[in-house]
Amino acid sequence: MQTKFRALAPSALRWIPRIALAIIAFSLIAPALPRAVLGDPQTVETQHPQLCVHTRLIDEVDEWKIQRSLQMVREMGADTIVEFFPWAYIETSEGQYNWANVDRIVRHAENQGIQIIARMGFVPAWAQPEADERTTLNTLPEDRFDEFADFVAAFASRYAGIIDRLIIWNEPNLAFEWGYREVSPEGYARLLAAVYPAAHAANPNVEILAAPLAPNLEPPGSATAMNDLDYLQALYDAGAAANFDALAMHTYGFTQPANDAPAPDRLNYRRAELLREIMVENDDGDKPVYITEMGWNDSERWAYAVSPSDRIAYTLQAYETAADWDWAEKVCNWVLRYPYPTYSYPDRFTLLDTEFQPHPLYNALQAYSRGINIGEALWYPPPAAR
Repeated sequence: MQTKFRALAPSALRWIPRIALAIIAFSLIAPALPRAVLGDPQTVETQHPQLCVHTRLIDEVDEWKIQRSLQMVREMGADTIVEFFPWAYIETSEGQYNWANVDRIVRHAENQGIQIIARMGFVPAWAQPEADERTTLNTLPEDRFDEFADFVAAFASRYAGIIDRLIIWNEPNLAFEWGYREVSPEGYARLLAAVYPAAHAANPNVEILAAPLAPNLEPPGSATAMNDLDYLQALYDAGAAANFDALAMHTYGFTQPANDAPAPDRLNYRRAELLREIMVENDDGDKPVYITEMGWNDSERWAYAVSPSDRIAYTLQAYETAADWDWAEKVCNWVLRYPYPTYSYPDRFTLLDTEFQPHPLYNALQAYSRGINIGEALWYPPPAAR
């Protein structure tokens, strides 16, 4: 720094204290960021308890944004969120846990009267394979299954009675989500077998949700993915039923309306019924289902998007359909809001923009939760026009 200052002209040096004073003055008069002070405990009022939404709170820097997000979840009429709690964020070195980010989400969710379904995943660097192997944050070596089980048990113990539903991994039928290794229902069954007893020992009331599968129509032998229907059956064949209490599902509508009939060669919202049939065929029909991601996209930049009005109509129709699914505990929209824009089609899955401005679908779901029949009155064409 001394060398740089000697190179400055004396007239320039006179500005340094002035700039410093200006910075101090600005810091004194600039408005402070809103503080996230807890208010009175709230409760969620809704006429449709299946209504749920997936959030992205773990990546928020400012606590007030977590609070505002959860306030808007409550005001929309959803009493449950799905949130991702990455192992890599929490157990940064083996046996050393940093719960601060989880605690603040839990604190504000409890204050707003909102329950949490927690998704577990993402491998910390210390648990990944050797550096000479191709790895991602989804690469969990089988000899590290017990360490992951220890983490899940620690989480289950710490938040017992607060977060009692845990999703183990995400879309393991995709090569990407399985660490770019060969997709293996048998491998995932062994992961469940490691996690289940450890989690239940830590919290006897915990509910372990088998991972939701990515809906796809990949042929056998694909290097990218395994068909979700085939994967679920293979999971049962591997004996996984004894090691999960409920099944999570992802069931997106893509370009089809929510009442489009299910078929093995179609991707649509009612594909969930085909997965449910597999559960029943394997004598597992007593277990509940949590649809932890569903929805439509209305971006003009994506081939699988629909119009904004169809997005609203199809989403409301999806809840009307799910009301007849006595096996579906929750139906959760992807996604409430992103912490930052993607500047691409994923932004048009959101219910709120990054500035917390609601998209029309948010308002529609809010009215739906209050019992207003807007599906018929506002968004669907009149009966005579159908």
